[in-house]
Amino acid sequence: MPRKIRPETPLYVKLPNDAVEKLHRAAEALGVAKKDLVTQLVKKYVDPDTQKGLASLGGTMMGSYSFHPYDPPEVMNAEQAGQFLQIDEKNVIELAEAGKLPGKKLGPVWRFSREALVAWLSTPSDPKEGKR
Repeated sequence: MPRKIRPETPLYVKLPNDAVEKLHRAAEALGVAKKDLVTQLVKKYVDPDTQKGLASLGGTMMGSYSFHPYDPPEVMNAEQAGQFLQIDEKNVIELAEAGKLPGKKLGPVWRFSREALVAWLSTPSDPKEGKR
């Protein structure tokens, strides 16, 4: 029975020397051509048609990201204001107590308006004050 010939496309890649050595040793130990070993590995491990298949490639996947929308409340506590401003809660309280950050103290807790924080961020710093 004649052997079935598959269409092939040449693939030329430069690999790190240690990867080439591993490929060479594996092909030799299995008694197969490196080309056939690579073909088997691609068939078994590379599935570009599904997100799961791409994710399984792990560190070899480029350009992926995870997006988690952040919609802070209109009125925030000190912790939420710190997350919003990307600073420690302690700094938020210090700035508010010094009158440098717009907020209201209601009993023992501080509350901050998102709109007021955005406006505060939009105003230029006074050079006499130094850093905020």
